[in-house]
Amino acid sequence: MEQILVEKTASRGIAAAKVYKYQEPDLTPDTYTIAEEETAKEQKKFACAKEAVIHELEKLASENEIFAAHLEIAGDFTLQEGVDAKIAEGKNAQASVQETIEEFAAIFSAMDDAYMKERGADILDIGKRFMVELKGIRRPDLGALEEESIIVAKDLYPSDTVKIRPEIVKGILTEEGGVTSHVSIIAKSMNIPTLVGVKGILSKVEDGMFVCMDAGEGVIVIDPDEEKVSEFAEKKAAFEQERKYLEELRNKPAVTKDGKQIYLCANVGNAEDIKKALPMNIDGVGLFRSEFLYMENTHFPTEEEQYRVYKEAAELCPQELTVRTLDIGGDKELSYFDFEKEENPFLGWRAIRISLDMKEMFKEQLRAILRASAYGHVRIMFPMIISLEELREAKALVEECKQELKEAGIAFDPDIETGMMIETPSSVLLAEEFAKEADFFSIGTNDLTQYLLAVDRGNKKIADRYSYFHPAVLKAIGHVIDAGHKEGIKVGMCGEMAGDEKATAILLEMGLDEFSMSAGSMDYVRKQIEDIKISGGK
Repeated sequence: MEQILVEKTASRGIAAAKVYKYQEPDLTPDTYTIAEEETAKEQKKFACAKEAVIHELEKLASENEIFAAHLEIAGDFTLQEGVDAKIAEGKNAQASVQETIEEFAAIFSAMDDAYMKERGADILDIGKRFMVELKGIRRPDLGALEEESIIVAKDLYPSDTVKIRPEIVKGILTEEGGVTSHVSIIAKSMNIPTLVGVKGILSKVEDGMFVCMDAGEGVIVIDPDEEKVSEFAEKKAAFEQERKYLEELRNKPAVTKDGKQIYLCANVGNAEDIKKALPMNIDGVGLFRSEFLYMENTHFPTEEEQYRVYKEAAELCPQELTVRTLDIGGDKELSYFDFEKEENPFLGWRAIRISLDMKEMFKEQLRAILRASAYGHVRIMFPMIISLEELREAKALVEECKQELKEAGIAFDPDIETGMMIETPSSVLLAEEFAKEADFFSIGTNDLTQYLLAVDRGNKKIADRYSYFHPAVLKAIGHVIDAGHKEGIKVGMCGEMAGDEKATAILLEMGLDEFSMSAGSMDYVRKQIEDIKISGGK
């Protein structure tokens, strides 16, 4: 019997079953080069593979909206162009696909934000589909499993996970992957306990070996004795009872023991994310990451393209839709726009700085958001503000856009709220001044923590020094909440801290009004809120 402790819980739950080791087929591309006269032949190979992949994705997209984005990427002109260019250089179709997919995925994988980073896995999944077709092989079908199993794999992709039958697959363990990946999202939707980042697990287990896992506590027991199996069975029964209670809580507003209502909102990247969050009985969207519209495109999206997306989101969640204006730069790049190399990109040309320098692009986004505001309670949120001058300039552009729409006879909410992220030391120190001119605050604890502590949150060597429980960070958060309340504005939080149930009591005592998080964290934060009485009365 061996026990393993794991940090990354992707989907809570308890399971006990035999191991099924998922072995991915060898998808290494052929390395041969081609002569000029063979170019058309290789391009045709890719065209045939692309047609097959698109056909399969169309079917999957009709059943699961995750694959709608995959379908769009598979048919992307930039992807086609990249593969064709590499074939023209003398590379075979397999090698050309591999290199192009890796270039696409690298844009996302290099990012510091976990949510953005995991989108690179979706692109790699599409690449695997192409390679399977080009090599003429079949991948193992997890939907064909007949015996109750815990799947153990190096990693899984959405196309693998969507085939899983939850009555057969009792748990998932992967060596790689992240908690915000689409695989994790699918596993959560199926209530399948899942742990990711379990280093070396493939070498520790064999097919048919019995394993127990508690994904909530991050515990795996390999080859357990009867006493341990019985212990996990009792834990599973208790967990199922708690899950039923948490699901019942979704039907009630999040209210503390002393009667204060707290707003629970979702962080999303698109309409698909909103649809997944709605069953959690959300109070709105506290963060709509508009950069996805830009990053998953081949050009700067037009006003009309953006308007359609924001309108759909506003109709899905009319009670509140907070759209963060374009937040690129730093670790977020665009395939169609060249950023100058910067020594310190996180301190460089990014977010509101780009928007204010590229005013016409910014105004297209603002007009799109304003037009969508006719369909719900839409709010505009500016990222990375460090001065009153920046906030005033951004708000002035909003007013310009309002006037343009008014003259064109286009409907919008004339009283739309404009707020700002609090994510820099300067915004904390100037919180009292900002509160007089912003309609709301949203604290972004991810960037705020690394800027306050001078700790790169992506640097593993100093990961132990990155903590939003550091006294300096907590003091900053408390100061911002007090400053906002002094001027009568709502203060929310959309960083990872908002979804950490260990932080809920602290944030409630400080007086935080709105918690915005991934939908998967909401049940547990809601339960914490119900169990807490706020002593300070802020």
